Amino acid sequence: MTDFPVRDHRYLSLKVCTSHNRQNNEIVICTHLKASNIEHPGTPFVRMILDSFSIVSSTGNQHQCLLYQPLGMSYTEFLDLFLNKQMPEALIQRSMQLILLGLDYLHKAKVVHTDISANNILQGITDLTALSEIEDGETNQPIARKVLDDRTIYISRPMPINTGLPVLCDFGEARIGDKHKGDVMPGIYRAPEVILDMEWDSKVDIWAVGLTTWDLLETRNLFFARKDGLLNDEQHLAEMVSLLGPPPLEFIRRSDKCLQYWDENTNWKGSIPIPEQSFEIRERSLEGDVRTMFLHFLRSALAWLPKERLLAEDLARHAFLMQPLLAAGDLKEHS
Repeated sequence: MTDFPVRDHRYLSLKVCTSHNRQNNEIVICTHLKASNIEHPGTPFVRMILDSFSIVSSTGNQHQCLLYQPLGMSYTEFLDLFLNKQMPEALIQRSMQLILLGLDYLHKAKVVHTDISANNILQGITDLTALSEIEDGETNQPIARKVLDDRTIYISRPMPINTGLPVLCDFGEARIGDKHKGDVMPGIYRAPEVILDMEWDSKVDIWAVGLTTWDLLETRNLFFARKDGLLNDEQHLAEMVSLLGPPPLEFIRRSDKCLQYWDENTNWKGSIPIPEQSFEIRERSLEGDVRTMFLHFLRSALAWLPKERLLAEDLARHAFLMQPLLAAGDLKEHS
């Protein structure tokens, strides 16, 4: 990704793509969103393609190029800047609330993101001085590079810290429509219906929001989901049972694959034992009422049955995310 000035003195980000199909999908999604013509308060928290074009490399390969508004570092990088990776609780609450507003916009336009994590939440840029400094730095002291016969490889400049609002990015794996089948979502973020080859919908994004909020607050993943160093579905499901309890019979009946792991009474029959843990045991960052609200928030996002996970617009108003506004007196308790 490269930020560069254009003739009207705006800064834009240029993404030169290597995967043609994935980036074509991003163009399709953004075209669909623009055509949906939905007015929604969440639109500022979703990164749209401003324009696109193609170029041909010196080796004859065609590359799709996408133009975006420039953004700062990802929340994964942002988290590393805090002492012991402890991002302020209120910052996490407000950030995830705004991301949920953006997600509600996507869902109302019948778009499922499928790839939500801290890697795909970027800081907005409010002070363009940071971009000017990058430009000046490149002019006065060009970044190190390696020149090869067919291309030049540049070291990336670190993005400056910004205080802009969070933006949800990357529609490379997004889907349009209400119901879908097939494998999506990064390994440990997969919702149970995805692991078990069931039909899935926008509620997979709600599952991912719950896990991302946990990652930011607890500074470690909720699920390990590996056996002998490899991603393992049975291990993943055993961990889900330990935190959520056994799935309801209604869930079991949706896929024959469930019979590999549960009997007809929803009793676990996998070879991997259920870990001894719970949300209450695992959660270590909060205390008192805020902790209680957070655990309720998690259970509102992480449920076996997708219909039991809250909609994005409802989860955005959850007491846990509203708590900083209430504490500051910006809202009344009954609002």
